[in-house]
Amino acid sequence: MTTPTLGVCYYPEHWSEDVWETDAARMAEVGIKYVRIGEFAWSRLEPKPGQLQFDWLIRSMDVLGRHGLKVIFGTPTATPPRWVVDKLPDMLAVDVQGRRRGFGSRRHYDFSHLGYREECARIVRLLSDAIGDHPALAGWQTDNEYGCHQTTLSYSPAAKEGFQRWLEQKYGSIEALNTAWGAVFWSMDYDRFDQIELPHLLVTDGAPAHLLDFRRYSSDQVSAFNKVQYDILKARRPDLPVIHNFMGRFVDFDHYDLAETLDVAAWDAYPLGHLDGGPESDEVKRAYMRQGEPDFQAFYHDLYRTVGHGRWWIMEQQPGPVNWATHNPDPLPGMARLWAWEAFGHGAEVVSYFRWRQAPFAQEQMHAGLLRPDSEPAPAYDEASQVARELKQIGLAGTANKGRVAIVYDYESEWAWQIQPQADGFSHGAHVRGIYAAFRKHGVDIDIISPHTKSFAGYDIVAIPALFSWNDDLRSAVESFEGHLLIGPRTGSKTENFSIPARLAPDLAANLLDVKVMRIDSINPAVEVEVKGGGAVTHWRERIETKANVIFEDVEGWPVLMSQGKLFYLGAAGTKALVQRVVDYLIAEADLPTLALPAGVRCRTRDGFRIYVNYGAHAATLVPASDEAGYALGSAEMTPAGVTVARLARAS
Repeated sequence: MTTPTLGVCYYPEHWSEDVWETDAARMAEVGIKYVRIGEFAWSRLEPKPGQLQFDWLIRSMDVLGRHGLKVIFGTPTATPPRWVVDKLPDMLAVDVQGRRRGFGSRRHYDFSHLGYREECARIVRLLSDAIGDHPALAGWQTDNEYGCHQTTLSYSPAAKEGFQRWLEQKYGSIEALNTAWGAVFWSMDYDRFDQIELPHLLVTDGAPAHLLDFRRYSSDQVSAFNKVQYDILKARRPDLPVIHNFMGRFVDFDHYDLAETLDVAAWDAYPLGHLDGGPESDEVKRAYMRQGEPDFQAFYHDLYRTVGHGRWWIMEQQPGPVNWATHNPDPLPGMARLWAWEAFGHGAEVVSYFRWRQAPFAQEQMHAGLLRPDSEPAPAYDEASQVARELKQIGLAGTANKGRVAIVYDYESEWAWQIQPQADGFSHGAHVRGIYAAFRKHGVDIDIISPHTKSFAGYDIVAIPALFSWNDDLRSAVESFEGHLLIGPRTGSKTENFSIPARLAPDLAANLLDVKVMRIDSINPAVEVEVKGGGAVTHWRERIETKANVIFEDVEGWPVLMSQGKLFYLGAAGTKALVQRVVDYLIAEADLPTLALPAGVRCRTRDGFRIYVNYGAHAATLVPASDEAGYALGSAEMTPAGVTVARLARAS
């Protein structure tokens, strides 16, 4: 049984050694168990080539261990020191405009550069040998936030050579590549693989298949980079978990693929920073400026639970104002507690706050910590202490319950609709999150699942929104599913080579779904076409030929929602009201149990408990559910940023 607990990110190299002992003692008093260190310390671990200075690191781990704290060591490869760049000057990535990126910040390396990959293997091996048997060591983190700062795609000579090799391995012959890419169009046929350029600095659009293959190649390089470190760390200590801290909304590489060489998936949760810079409406940003959008953090909890094959952490949880968004508001009092409890409700093993003490210097000096720069407690210090006490009081264990609803989320679909949006701003992720939010408002537990899922068994409803291309596993899962299935617009509209399928979208057999998309109406999102009975189509709608039952149609007579048995097809993007109406219809058809949640309140069940959180700016009153046997924490009366934990009378 997994007992959830707290962690914190700490940088002993930033502070005088005489404060380490006091810091460690205070961490233990708060109730913190895990401390992540090391991920940006390469220049202090090896200030010159081969001049290893690991003594201070070992002493810091000794101090933390004396206070019962467990260390997650982050490999320092996200910030190679100046001497590494001097040694390998071509290791720096090149941006889409052909400009070489520079030293002086972080993540200044190219995933395709094999020489840098070897340099990383060397330092990781040395560190694993030096601290691998330390009694305080509890796990490893590889690098830090792969893909952050738009660093997945590089247009360097190393990337060009690697891409050409990757293409030759994939296609085998140049004739096969020409066919797959439709190279006959605009006389783009190639004679040899070494003629192929990277798809940037072009006069106009490149071949979509060329662009997509470059995204696939670049994603594979991130996975290969991680595997080098994973193999070294697991060989040294096969009993310790290897973790990586992903970032929500970062979609330039396939997180499912990379996690094949991880034991635990983690992500860095900054609800206010992501809301400020996100695509949400001004109305939503005003309403939730100090809380975060109510379904944002939960979506990524559910995603990374799947990415991590059931095991996931938050490695960095926002404790106060951050420094990197356009605007950085102070969270509503109680949010550092609420965000932690919500994560635990979705199955988190650890919620680790970033960071212990606010740094008074350098780029992140405006980023809050649990302590202020003067070492006095910041508001989140007491909130973290409260969470630790409450966890101990309740005895939460186990993991999140399996959802009754599953939604397919696919990184390749994100890339495809960036390459060929057809309607500016069309997003696979936006469709997934919109459907997710509509279910979640009913208190329904949801799982986010991979596009390579082979079976939907155990789910009442599965949604597949805006999927780029079918694969054999997913087709098999669709054909064998006995529950209610919602297929969203644009699904199956391309083959894996980015061509229109012969039988057109959604490219399913007529006995499953007799629907054929004849053409697309991509409309300005400021324009709405009303749907009879409520809601409206906006941004995207499909002219459909069908013998299926038309459930909803717009005022111009275009089918919007169709059904054939338990299989439903949504042929348009729509307003929140339309998406909610579609989801409500499916819930009714599947006779799915729901909860009557007040506005702004969300919940998730875990190991005999239902955890309610109030994202609203106003108090809310819960309606006790029939399967609940009282409250283990809080009550039916929820304050803003309030948390209530109900005890379930029976397994749900």
